[in-house]
Amino acid sequence: MRLCLTRLMLVFGLTLPAMVVAAEEEKILNIYNWSDYIAEDTVTNFEKQTGIKVRYDLFDSNSVLESKLLAGNSGYDLVVPSSQFLARQIQAGIFKKLDKSKLPNIKNLDADMLKSLQGKDPGNEHAMPYLWGTTGLGYIKEKVTAALGNDHPIDSWALFFDPKISSKLKGCGISALDAADEVLSAALFYKGLDPNSTNAKDYEGPAFETMMAVRPNIRYFNSSQYITDLANGDLCLALGWSGDAAIAATRAAEAKKPFEVSYLIPKEGAALWFDMMAIPADAKHPNNALMFMNYIMEPKVIADISNFVTYANPNTASTPMVDKAILDNPNIYPPASVKTRLYSFKLLNPSIDRVRNRVWTKIKTGT
Repeated sequence: MRLCLTRLMLVFGLTLPAMVVAAEEEKILNIYNWSDYIAEDTVTNFEKQTGIKVRYDLFDSNSVLESKLLAGNSGYDLVVPSSQFLARQIQAGIFKKLDKSKLPNIKNLDADMLKSLQGKDPGNEHAMPYLWGTTGLGYIKEKVTAALGNDHPIDSWALFFDPKISSKLKGCGISALDAADEVLSAALFYKGLDPNSTNAKDYEGPAFETMMAVRPNIRYFNSSQYITDLANGDLCLALGWSGDAAIAATRAAEAKKPFEVSYLIPKEGAALWFDMMAIPADAKHPNNALMFMNYIMEPKVIADISNFVTYANPNTASTPMVDKAILDNPNIYPPASVKTRLYSFKLLNPSIDRVRNRVWTKIKTGT
C-alpha cells in the first residue's frame, strides 16, 4: 500500500505535506472587523471567487477586540485592530508573522505609509494597513448655527470641550466615542498638552477635569450609534471618526433630510489613525486569512470599499478608482497643510492604560 500511494503521489504531482495542509485547512474564514467598515459585496465576491465561506462578525471598540484576543481561542482568523493597539498586542505574542510570499499585492501599498507603520510593527511583519482616517467632530451645521448664532465660528474643539459652548448644544444632542485613548488624548490636546502623555497626573487632572466639565452636556458614549443619530438629526455634534461622519452625511442626503451632516478636523489639530489587518496566533485558517488580506489589497476591491464607507485607504494603485469627491475631500484625504496639524497615537506603558481606563470609567458614570 505504501508503494502504491507513493506511485500515485508521483503520478499526480502530489507531496505528502501538501496533502496534509489541504486536509487541515477547511474552506472557512472567520473575520472580526469594525461595524460599517466594508462594502456590501466585498465578502460575497470573495466567497464566489474562492469558494471560502466567511463568517463576518462586528465590533465597535478596540477594547472589545483586545479582550477577546487576550483571552485566547477567539475563533477568528483575521482581525482589524488600530495600530496603537496592534503594537502592544504584537509584544504580547498575539499575532502570527505574515508569509509575505502569499501577499503579492503588497506592491500596491503606499511605501511611505508602510515605513511609518514600522514604528508599531517593525518590518511590517505582523499586519497590513486596511483603512485610515482622523478623529474629529461630526456635526449638523444648521442645528449648531441655530444654537450658537450665525457669527459663531465652527472650527474648533471648543464646540465639544468648552462647557459654555457645549451647554448650548446639549438640547440638540452631543455624543462621544466610547474610547478612552482617543477622547482623553483629544482633551489633552485641546488643553495644549501631549496627547500621548506618559504622566498619569495629566489624565487624572486636566483630561478628567475637562471631560467632567462637559459631561452633563453629553447624551451618550458609543462608537457606532452616532452614525444613525447624526443621519436622522437626533444629534447635532459627535466626537467621532471621519468616515463615520461621511456615512451619516450620505444617509442623510439619501433620505432627503432638511440638513447636511459635515465633518471637522479642528483648527488645533486631531488624531490620525490606521486600522490594520492581522492574523491571531491561534487562527485555524491562516492561509485563508492571507488570501483575504491579499484580496483586500487588490486596487479595485479596496477602492470599492473606500467609495462605500468613505474612508481613505493606503493603496496607491487604487487611487484612480476612488471617487473624485472622496479624493478631493480634505476631511477624508487631508492635504499636506492639514497633515502638519495631525498627531498619531504612540504605544504607552500598560500602567498609563490602567490610569486612562479608571479615569474613563469615572467620566462615563459621572462620578
